[in-house]
Amino acid sequence: MSFTLATWNINSVRLREPIVLKLLADEAPDVLCLQECKSPVEKMPTEGFAALGYTQMIANGQKGYNGVMILSRLPMVEVARHDFANLGHARHVAAQLENGVIIHNHYVPAGGDKPDREVNEKFGQKLDYLADMRDDFHANAPKRSILVGDLNIAPREDDVWDHKKLLKVVSHTPIEVEALAEVQAAGNWVDVTRADIPEGKLFSWWSYRARDWDLADKGRRLDHVWATADIADAGHSSRVIRHVRGWEKPSDHAPVFATFDL
Repeated sequence: MSFTLATWNINSVRLREPIVLKLLADEAPDVLCLQECKSPVEKMPTEGFAALGYTQMIANGQKGYNGVMILSRLPMVEVARHDFANLGHARHVAAQLENGVIIHNHYVPAGGDKPDREVNEKFGQKLDYLADMRDDFHANAPKRSILVGDLNIAPREDDVWDHKKLLKVVSHTPIEVEALAEVQAAGNWVDVTRADIPEGKLFSWWSYRARDWDLADKGRRLDHVWATADIADAGHSSRVIRHVRGWEKPSDHAPVFATFDL
């Protein structure tokens, strides 16, 4: 079985339903994981997605904030939704495909502006969320699993436009990079995107504040596709659909794709 999976922080699924429909029509992934849906489940749009063949939907929603959704053309069942760090946020949901593969969709807290939990509660929440993920993977070792989402951390030097300038900027600080590495190690996860594209700058997010995001190219790779080591070799064809960031009324993220032969 071969299937293509995509992850995308959509920054309001109701507001940006037209570009979700366009992505589905243009690229036709079998599974699309969305983050920052900003909607309770009952108000998330479904009819347009179903008309394109995406009749399967599993979501964890919240009014105005957070929220994650998995859309699929393939049969799937919900297997988990965790409230990591007990924040009361809708930031995780997991589904299992018929081939047994489990897909975890995460929206890790952004962490606010100051990388100091003593003065910034949101940064502390981010670190606590990551620590809880790490501990969960130590306690329950994942197998035949894929983890995707907006993890809000650009771990490598070439995952940001300027490593030195961003060392004290939330999303690329050493403490966050170390925390993400601990999460990855705890679950024996492989960064599929970087396994496929090992060299060179690679971004999935560009700030709304940039007048010309494409030319300035001050991006960060905040969106990730991981797989457990037992199936990571089945992943290939990784890519960021960069031009989507330039669509009308875009998200500030671009979707990240990978294909798995399982």
